[in-house]
Amino acid sequence: MLAPGIAPWQASVVKQVGIQADQIEVIRNPSAALCYEHAIKYEPGSAITSRGALAALSGKKTGRSPADKRIVDEPPHSDNIWWGSVNIKLNHESFDVNRQRAVDYLNTRQRLYVIDAFAGWDPNHRLKIRVICSRAYHALFMENMLIRATERELETFGEPDFTIINSGQFLANKHTRGMTSPTSITLSFEHREMVILGSEYAGEMKKGVFTVMHYLMPLQGVLSLHASANEGKGPEKDVSLFFGLSGTGKTTLSADPRRSLIGDDEHCWSDDGIFNIEGGCYAKAVDLSPEKEPEIYNAIRFGSILENVTFDTNSRVVDFRSTKITENTRVSYPIEYIPGAKVPCVGGHPKNIVLLTCDAFGVLPPVSKLTEEQLMYHFISGYTAKIAGTEQGVTEPTATFSSCFGAPFLVWHPFKYATMLAEKLKAHQANAWLVNTGWTGGPYGQGSRIPLSYSRAIIDAIHSGDMNNAEYETYPVFGLQVPKSVPGVPSEILNPARITRDQTFHTRLNQLGNLFIKNFVQFENGSQPEIKAAGPHLE
Repeated sequence: MLAPGIAPWQASVVKQVGIQADQIEVIRNPSAALCYEHAIKYEPGSAITSRGALAALSGKKTGRSPADKRIVDEPPHSDNIWWGSVNIKLNHESFDVNRQRAVDYLNTRQRLYVIDAFAGWDPNHRLKIRVICSRAYHALFMENMLIRATERELETFGEPDFTIINSGQFLANKHTRGMTSPTSITLSFEHREMVILGSEYAGEMKKGVFTVMHYLMPLQGVLSLHASANEGKGPEKDVSLFFGLSGTGKTTLSADPRRSLIGDDEHCWSDDGIFNIEGGCYAKAVDLSPEKEPEIYNAIRFGSILENVTFDTNSRVVDFRSTKITENTRVSYPIEYIPGAKVPCVGGHPKNIVLLTCDAFGVLPPVSKLTEEQLMYHFISGYTAKIAGTEQGVTEPTATFSSCFGAPFLVWHPFKYATMLAEKLKAHQANAWLVNTGWTGGPYGQGSRIPLSYSRAIIDAIHSGDMNNAEYETYPVFGLQVPKSVPGVPSEILNPARITRDQTFHTRLNQLGNLFIKNFVQFENGSQPEIKAAGPHLE
């Protein structure tokens, strides 16, 4: 029996989830100020930094746990899902055990937070998301990352389309069938719920919402993308998409003061154009400075969250160079904290599609133009490189392939997304580019990182149309079309194969090409011959 005067949203939390909202203090959509107060009071390690941001700690987990992600095997959805190492099956019984464990834990807390907000800026495709959690840091994080509801929208919010039950402070039972660790990130599309146990890393919620959109949007004929997007401020309002794995410059290059930011990470491409999934940004904070990334640095103020950073205990000045807690330090902030961000975060059909890679082998050109088939090949491959010293045991450049530049979040087979992207490219006559922000003049340890100013000049040339009028030549092994000149970029670095004096260059070029070929073997079944042919050809 519900207590007299209980609000409709509280009744929903009680009925649908099992939270004892009539016995526990449950705060809906708390303000940033209240989240600050509660985090500092109840969550050890929290503090207000000198720039006004809330510093918070995520506990033992300072990054996502993709090996612990599970999707419930449910008949209406099973045939659609790309089962394997990315999407691991879980049975109904184990999901029910984890869910009840999470709810039981939340019912032992003195206070809980409920965030009701939206995913997707296009009203025709947005989802109502509800987050139930016990940490103020998590509540503020999702207030930043989701699209904030107005008072009127909260009054008519009704039942959510998807609910996140975050009991990350409580461990999963390793003896539960299907569990391999005390961490469990489980999604049920049938129940429209995500359950988190054993991880307080806030990014699990953000990427959980993206995974949901990554499944549901293609069902509606809408392409979901792990990409950033911006829009020109001229009359054409030209839109560009940027794909890239961590460390490739996706967030940095899309935060351009001369263009309006639509979003830095997750988007959808519908028949009407592009729309951002999120209401905020989640940027890397390591080595952040006002000189290198002024837009992101200046977004660090009241309302933003600095995650797992170290700071002076007296001045509260953050040491962005420190990796004492983790290399994966982060900052979360509402998108309107970026000057010139476009709100609502929607745009027209993209004119340019940019695939970013950080090649530590020092063999890929800084920029090349892609055919439709090459776009599909490199999109499915999703290449970048880990560099020596970043992980234990990595002593030389190591190729990393992540399908569609976001394999951990794929639900459908990569060909589903790649085919939809190629169809969009063709229908809207967009240009496709491969931009390398990695090493030139030799591999990591010998050559040097391509200066950010050169990468920005390349992107500027793409946006200005200069690249469309450039003269091109064919690059060996990869068959890429490389421009002979780009304004603001030394011509001698544009075609490494033509000017290199490095005796090992062609060996490394073929070595990387062979890694591409080996990686693509897993996708050959069902792949069109012209897509496979768009890959490297060893010399």
